[in-house]
This record gives sequence, C-alpha cells and structure tokens, in this order.
Amino acid sequence: MITLKSRREIETMAQAGRIVHDTLELMRQIVEPGMSTEDLDREAERFIRSHPGATPSFKGLYGFPKTLCTSIDEEIVHGIPSARRVLAAGSVVSVDVGVCVDGLHADSAATIPVGPITPEVERLLEVTQESLVAGIGAAIIGNHVGDIGHAVQQVAEGAGYGVVRELVGHGIGARFHEEPQVPNFGSPKRGPALREGMTLAIEPMITMGGHATRTLKDKWTVVTADGSLAAHFEHTVAITADGPRILT
Repeated sequence: MITLKSRREIETMAQAGRIVHDTLELMRQIVEPGMSTEDLDREAERFIRSHPGATPSFKGLYGFPKTLCTSIDEEIVHGIPSARRVLAAGSVVSVDVGVCVDGLHADSAATIPVGPITPEVERLLEVTQESLVAGIGAAIIGNHVGDIGHAVQQVAEGAGYGVVRELVGHGIGARFHEEPQVPNFGSPKRGPALREGMTLAIEPMITMGGHATRTLKDKWTVVTADGSLAAHFEHTVAITADGPRILT
C-alpha cells in the first residue's frame, strides 16, 4: 500500500535528510587511499548519532550489521563495511546511508572517487548523476512511476551504459522500504500514478557493461555479473504541488 505523507511528516523526513546529506558530505571529505570501509562506517555512525534523536536506518535492518553500505568498483550496492576492505587510489566507493528521526526515514547514496580517477570513470559518475536528475524531474503529479524509470533509462542507455534491472528504488517513510517500487527503466504513463504526499527513494544504478547482477557469498553484496564498474546515486524525493522536493 502506498502511503501519503502529511506536511509535518515530510518536514521530519527533511530533517533526517539533512543529516543524510551532511553524512555523505563528510564521507566525501575524508575518503582517501588506505582507509578501510570500516573507518568510513565508524565516522558515519558517530556523526549521525551526534544529532539528538537521529539513528542509522540501516543498522539492524533485515539483519544488516553496519551503518553504511559501502560498495567498491564492480560492487553495485549493499557492500558490508570491513577493516579488511581497504580503499585503493583510482577506485570508487558507493556510499549509501539512511537516517531515522522520530520514526521517519530518509535515504541517499553517492559514488565517491578515491583520489584521481580516469576520464572514463568520471564520465560514468557524471551520467549516473544526470540520470538521477532526469528521474527526479519526472517525479511530478500527473506522471507515473514508469515516467521516472523511463527518464533514467533514456539518459543512461543513451550514453551507452547499462541500467541495472534487478534492483530498484522504493517508497520510504515510516518504513524504510515502502510501496511503490521505482525501477530505473520503464515506459511513460505506466505503474502507479504520482500523487501529492508520496515520498520516493529514486536511485539509478548504472554500469559500464551489462545490466546483469549476482550476489556474493555474504548474501548482501550485489556485483555486476560481467565485472564492469558500477555507480549509484540516490535522493529521497517528496511529490508536492510545486514539483519534486529533494529531501536529502
């Protein structure tokens, strides 16, 4: 069931979203070669909990053990932070984070370079961000969920990249994952209609190769089946009468 949020609930989600945004900004500032993904996780949890009443959304969600999902290079999503996962120069790490305030969640992700990266990798990150902007732009009253996915797909595939199909965005609010699912591909005017008060996590996952995926033995980390590099950017967005409002 799709739940519509009140203005008060959206403002609370925006409060959580500001902490999410600031957490990702902190990660961008501190990422450097030689750090472990456990180092990032420890700093993110400390920062989130420094805000009264704020808690990490991911920790304990479906049994996930950490505050962040940290996914390196060909890892698309759900990488588990570990002291053994050390960041190498020229790689990228996708950092996904959620925060809960007063029982309401916000969720965002960004793929962060570890030092200088090649122009080819930089272009993947740029196009993934452009596809997110296009998807958000389609999140208006009168459109449908399919319009969001279609907008993402047109940008990403138009630039020659693969669009992951087995993982999708989602509704978000009192529960971290709510209806509707928000694929990054689709046809205009298909799927649920977008209504004022809907809150969606829109999150393109784009690859330099094909769209097929596989899950590692840890039962969490999802990687590209062909080993190609992946990027992931995400915002939590409210559907309003004035257009999409980015909460993160």
